[in-house]
Amino acid sequence: MTNATVHPLYDTYNRAALRFERGEGVWLITENGDRYLDFAAGIAVNSLGHGHPHLLKALNDQAEKLWHISNVYEIPGQDKLAQRLTENTFADKVFFTNSGAEALECAIKTARRYHYVNGHPERFRIITFEGAFHGRTLATIAAGGQEKYLEGFGPKVEGFDQVPFGDDAALNAAITDETAAILLEPIQGEGGLRPFSEDMLRNLRRICDEKGLLLILDEVQSGVGRTGKLFAHEWVGIQPDIMAVAKGIGGGFPLGACLATAEAAKGMTAGTHGTTYGGNPLAMAVGNAVLDVILEDGFIDNINTVSLMLKQGFASLTDRYPDVISEIRGKGLLIGLKCVVPNTDLLQALRDEQLLSVGAGANVLRLLPPLTLTEDEARVALQKIEAAVAKISAENKDKAL
Repeated sequence: MTNATVHPLYDTYNRAALRFERGEGVWLITENGDRYLDFAAGIAVNSLGHGHPHLLKALNDQAEKLWHISNVYEIPGQDKLAQRLTENTFADKVFFTNSGAEALECAIKTARRYHYVNGHPERFRIITFEGAFHGRTLATIAAGGQEKYLEGFGPKVEGFDQVPFGDDAALNAAITDETAAILLEPIQGEGGLRPFSEDMLRNLRRICDEKGLLLILDEVQSGVGRTGKLFAHEWVGIQPDIMAVAKGIGGGFPLGACLATAEAAKGMTAGTHGTTYGGNPLAMAVGNAVLDVILEDGFIDNINTVSLMLKQGFASLTDRYPDVISEIRGKGLLIGLKCVVPNTDLLQALRDEQLLSVGAGANVLRLLPPLTLTEDEARVALQKIEAAVAKISAENKDKAL
């Protein structure tokens, strides 16, 4: 029998004492009717905000027809969404999952299997970068390499070699005859909105080409319009061999995907990988509805317009309140405020102003609004953020007296 004095949920989350009942666009409304401007978006998941009419119609229409049948049968929505993804990216092949971690697992298996069918089963190791976050499964915490996520879960899954961020000598030294691929986030999310420079990304592509390695990009957080391109690597003009996608592609519905070239995916034949729920009709209906909106003429242009407005406002804040914010990071609506004060202080001050945000490593605060954010809503956000920053600055000055 369950002990009535013990909370029934695992104690794995340090949750805020907020209960939201509904959402409207970029706003979340609590049970008490308080309205919060949502600059967390479910950690970059609610790409079209809350209650988007096109997503609601797609989900409801499909819910009345068919929810789940498994991948034993053909699912027309998969064909449609995969075709659209391949038409708009580097990829030839798509495998649908339920989450980003599963998409990364598929990407890792795809890379290892590629070398196996090419007659090199010894090539299974994958190089990753310190500060990365690739998920919470045993394989993906090993890929991320962060001790705080590895502690207490037994031996680290074999096959991942972390190198320091931006250290070309360490990267080259880590490549051996057992190396299969290089895996990275174009902009590290949990790692503090730290971007790989254009030169670094081009160099990684060149190294992979020269050494016969596969380049795997984790665009779970940076993809689907978040940076002002459909995918962040498009800013540089390089192409990966494999890419993991999730979060924004489902607009709030659990959905992920592993994209690959036909060459990279040639080892993933019948029976080598699978999923029960992945690619279910409900997820495919929502994923296609998200793309309907994201791919509309002018939608991504608006992301860049609004993000520029926010960046200009944040630049003014760093000039006027250098005791609170020291740097603006990120691209598009994947924004990081490098804090001088503890980022938790700014997070709480923003919450007091009824604006939601997300912490990150390196004392950075993430701002991840829905991609539907308007200029008027951005102005409201800037007012709230300035009020929070000014309050912290004033408190700092009072303490110094």
